[in-house]
Amino acid sequence: MTDTLTPVLTDDWDAAQSWKLATYESRGGYGALKKALGMAQDDIITAVKDSGLRGRGGAGFPTGMKWSFIPQDNPKPKYLVVNADESEPGTCKDIPLMMASPHTLVEGVAISSYAIRANKAFIYIRGEVLHVIRRVQAAVAEAYLAGHLGKNIHGSGYDLDVVVHAGAGAYICGEETALLEGLEGRRGQPRLRPPFPAVAGLYASPTVINNVESIASVPSIIANGADWFGSMGTEKSKGFGIFSLSGHVANPGQYEAPLGITLRQLIELAGGIRSGHELKFWTPGGSSTPLLTAEHLDVPLDFEGVGEAGSMLGTRALQIFDETTCVVRAVLRWTEFYKHESCGKCTPCREGTWWLTQTLARLENGQGSAEDLDLLVDQCENILGRSFCALGDGATSPITSSIQYFREEYLAHLEHGGCPLDPMASTAFATEGASA
Repeated sequence: MTDTLTPVLTDDWDAAQSWKLATYESRGGYGALKKALGMAQDDIITAVKDSGLRGRGGAGFPTGMKWSFIPQDNPKPKYLVVNADESEPGTCKDIPLMMASPHTLVEGVAISSYAIRANKAFIYIRGEVLHVIRRVQAAVAEAYLAGHLGKNIHGSGYDLDVVVHAGAGAYICGEETALLEGLEGRRGQPRLRPPFPAVAGLYASPTVINNVESIASVPSIIANGADWFGSMGTEKSKGFGIFSLSGHVANPGQYEAPLGITLRQLIELAGGIRSGHELKFWTPGGSSTPLLTAEHLDVPLDFEGVGEAGSMLGTRALQIFDETTCVVRAVLRWTEFYKHESCGKCTPCREGTWWLTQTLARLENGQGSAEDLDLLVDQCENILGRSFCALGDGATSPITSSIQYFREEYLAHLEHGGCPLDPMASTAFATEGASA
């Protein structure tokens, strides 16, 4: 089974002081940058296109194609922005990557910036992870001293400045245009599109925004070639990715494997579901993706396979829940998160998430009626596709999918006067039944 793992981004994680420049360079680090500086910039974009690399931040848009949208005849400066505002519940891949091997990201930033003709790059990191911010700042400082960043990099005539920016702790800033608002010093709220960031992004200039893992994958593509990257994964979802397994597995953690691996294989690698229990439901891409069940264990974890199963691959945040978990309570907790993190700009999300939590809370407490399930679905339909950004859509995903697969569990809450998995609620129900 271990043959299914493809340690590329995670290959250095077990090295002594893996975050240091000396360690990274001793294992071939920054060799790809030197190679890239000797290539035509359009050839780098073509290589990334040919590799089939798709955005690793959730949407899965082809990375090379996004780079090619930058209008090179625009006289304004070009910018690269790295979205390191990893805040999706269950997602934990970018933060350990930046902690264990920040120079992989820094090298990717340098190559990507060179390819799109940007002389300024920003790494936007969520403000709560101060230890990560400091580590990336230290790596950037090391790279400047070694000549990998700054003026006339390695005698190529190319200049690049990199800024590590600490966000203000808002989930909404993971949305790319809200992130740009935060970078410009304003409240993080999504922008109306068009214009799109490629045309008018940061400071109204052409801007590429990519996830940490997307940019960190670029050095290996330049070093090993597009065909090497494309030889892994599936036909339409090429390459490798970091899968974050959390929850009720024996060994939770990050597993780097080709896209198309199944959850069954990953659970086996993780030592199986915790002893004495069985899988009940799981999320393929964090809490904003429709949940799946044990019947989907063999679905290929690529963009197409998960999509056909009715969900989204997203950030590959695989949250695993066994039969001891109340699906209604889990969905309520996620919905409370989205209500709290809504920026309030648009009515469907601001008001809709509030009403969703009210209805869910009644059901979780065994109050209300069966009609509330139809009310929930109606509320979700009025939010879906009508909010400014994907936060509203994401808030509806766990609700509609949980009603699809676990409608009887919702109804059981009404029958029991609370959660049937809660011993106190079950005891109260049994006592009332005996009295009757």
